[in-house]
Amino acid sequence: MKGVLLLNLGSPDSTAPGDVYRYLRQFLNDPRVIDYPYLKRKLLVEGIIVPFRFRNSAEAYDKVWTDEGSPLIVYAERVHAMLKDRIDLPVEIGMRYGNPTTEAGIRALLAKDVDEIFLIPMYPHYAMSSYETAVAHAQDVLEEISPDTRLVVQPPFYDDPDYIDALVEVAQPHLEEEFDHMLFSYHGVPERQVKATDPSGCYCLRINNCCEMKNPAHSFCYRHQCFATTRAFVEKAEIPQEKYSVSFQSRLGSDPWLQPFTDHVLERLPSENKKRIVVISPAFVADCLETIEELGMEGRDDFLEAGGEDYRLVPCLNDHPRFIDLLERFVQDYLHEKLKA
Repeated sequence: MKGVLLLNLGSPDSTAPGDVYRYLRQFLNDPRVIDYPYLKRKLLVEGIIVPFRFRNSAEAYDKVWTDEGSPLIVYAERVHAMLKDRIDLPVEIGMRYGNPTTEAGIRALLAKDVDEIFLIPMYPHYAMSSYETAVAHAQDVLEEISPDTRLVVQPPFYDDPDYIDALVEVAQPHLEEEFDHMLFSYHGVPERQVKATDPSGCYCLRINNCCEMKNPAHSFCYRHQCFATTRAFVEKAEIPQEKYSVSFQSRLGSDPWLQPFTDHVLERLPSENKKRIVVISPAFVADCLETIEELGMEGRDDFLEAGGEDYRLVPCLNDHPRFIDLLERFVQDYLHEKLKA
């Protein structure tokens, strides 16, 4: 029997400082998130970052928490239930960090006599710190507890026409009123990680206009894929080139990260007479701390304090029917390929 595992980032169990501390410790100790040598990473995470950030992070999580719990987990559970109603296969969810764990999701499928798992990482774009670590962790867990179970992985879907159509449909109500600018804010990553995922080791961020020319490295290049999503969106929504831009949020530390930075752009736009803006974050499929608090609260305040007048934040795909359509199609495509084989 075949089964489906929906895998996302995760969330603390609660907004209690102790739960947030444990979550951040697990998350930031992942060598694909902070890709430093073990000892340096351990000292940085457990000696500096987590002890000095966990209380502020707990306060931030408290701002976005709902009566049902973490928004990301709530949407994961809703998507899980909706997809289960659409397909005739067992479906489970797992999180890379926190609960429900990846292992719990895999064990739940194994308990239903599944011998092949179709893994759908809930990340449209390939990045070491998101898609790659989720897949690698699932492979490690499966190798440990059930090495004979096969794992088939859904590739990144950053330019899938149905994904783009879903993004445009969710954004459409925010585009119907006049606006001066649309900002595509993607989660940032260090430049060194973009270079590290380049199989050639000599292309990404090493030559001019690397994201614009066709190259096999683009299959693993987060920066290229973000630009590709943006181009497909604006073409579908018919947004002129002078009316949109791309930025990157959520940087950590002093190393070079992808630019421009979202907070800097939001502070600059009003001075360019772009005072009515629409902001979208296509790297996230579910609203979470980075979208609700960082963009929806801090970003809004930065923009308005700089002289902006109208700030519209597009929700993530969350449990929108078009997103469930997309996931269902992934499963049907997977089953079709299995029949062909």
